[in-house]
Amino acid sequence: MMRRKIILMLAGLFTLCAGLFAKGDTYIYDYWGEMEKSPDVYRVTHVVYADDLNLSTPLKNPTSLFTYGNSLYVVDTDNNRIIELEYTAKKTLAFKRVIDRVNTNDDSEATFDGPRDIFVNTDGTMFIADTNHGRVLKVDENLNVIFTLKEPDDPTYEQGKAFLPEKVVADSKGRAYVAARNINKGFLKYEYDGTFQGFFGANEVVYNVTDLLWKKFATQAQKEKMVLFVPVEYSNCYMDSEGFIYAVTKTFEQWDLLSDKAKPIRRLNALGKDILVKNAEDQPPVGDLQWGNAAGISDPSKFADITVLDNNVYLAVDESRGRVFAYNDQGYLLFAFGGRGNVDGFFRKPAAIEHIGKDLFVLDSMNASITVFSPTDYGKLIYQATEQFACGQYDDSAETWAKVLEYNGNYDLAYIGLGKAYLRQKKYKEAMEYFKVKRDRRDYSKAFKYYRKEWIENNIGWMVGLLIVIIVLSFVFKIVKKIKWELDSL
Repeated sequence: MMRRKIILMLAGLFTLCAGLFAKGDTYIYDYWGEMEKSPDVYRVTHVVYADDLNLSTPLKNPTSLFTYGNSLYVVDTDNNRIIELEYTAKKTLAFKRVIDRVNTNDDSEATFDGPRDIFVNTDGTMFIADTNHGRVLKVDENLNVIFTLKEPDDPTYEQGKAFLPEKVVADSKGRAYVAARNINKGFLKYEYDGTFQGFFGANEVVYNVTDLLWKKFATQAQKEKMVLFVPVEYSNCYMDSEGFIYAVTKTFEQWDLLSDKAKPIRRLNALGKDILVKNAEDQPPVGDLQWGNAAGISDPSKFADITVLDNNVYLAVDESRGRVFAYNDQGYLLFAFGGRGNVDGFFRKPAAIEHIGKDLFVLDSMNASITVFSPTDYGKLIYQATEQFACGQYDDSAETWAKVLEYNGNYDLAYIGLGKAYLRQKKYKEAMEYFKVKRDRRDYSKAFKYYRKEWIENNIGWMVGLLIVIIVLSFVFKIVKKIKWELDSL
């Protein structure tokens, strides 16, 4: 109890101290949606450029990353190849091999043309999106082609368009989900044997209200010149450990972001429905909440890629401002860092993000570089507290959140985390205090409801006794008053 009060009283002091540790590019948003600097959650441990890999041909427009075990696969699109790197114990990347051809059993092309993605399944098989060849190859560990996913011959698929698969993921059963350019009906779903099964996770139609009204009253000739209102496309995806697909899209009306109509990040279940949890009041997972015109950039965040840690924290990289945003499984922003630039930890055009453990890899397609990040002590505490709470270790979680506050006294989630830990421990009054500090109305109401119920249960005895005494005294008073009246009437 004493420690809790000291933490609350000295929050401002801790914040000042935290500022001494903050490099300046890591931040969160407060209750009012204002940006707050915070200590660094990640630090750059290594930056790998094309020359560092001793390749005969340098990387050229790499577009995708994938990790499997301690291997990092880099899709080197314009060189028509995939580079496999090994992540070493020293947190560096070492060259392992080049994948630039497969072993076919027919007359099909053995090399790639503009590949844009790779996925390695738990059984070691690989799916390679060979984009310009209009196919997705499934190969074994020795690069022997098992089968090829091609343009669907199905009434639900619009014929006549070039089939350009760009992203692919697969579940543990071998079912593949493909995002293709110019396909706006969702992911193309293929069964484990390669047969097309239809579309998955169809996106909502995005339209501008003004254009909709104009189209309603326009002539036929004017309508033909207008852009058709069609569902938007997914720009990237990630299959988490539970088999759910995290998908990101960059097509939306920017003013639909804060009302949560745009949904740039989605978590799709087996039915293709978005089940992403968003409990942060007025701050949905959309990246930056402020879109000021800094360095000539006025667009909102547009996520190029997403990855999900084992603790269900998901991180998305924003190609607009070169930032990484991390959210927990409740949709709360844990931290954001990065920016546009040429110094370490900043990017010119981030194209992909991946992880091994809690270490992150961000691919910059313009610089043809890979930046390796490792969590700081502050970042490790945030992850530790999040994981402890998820595992039901509420006492330990509260202690860890208190340590987080020693680094950053204005970290909202630490107060909310402490409040939730106390709520789980049935310390409702203490929980209310923490929720009140950071204006968490939803959780404060929940804690207050339980506190009120507990208070009534603990005090119902004397309350009932007092009520009985009042009733008895009232009855006795009436009898005495009646007797007195009868005596006075004699």
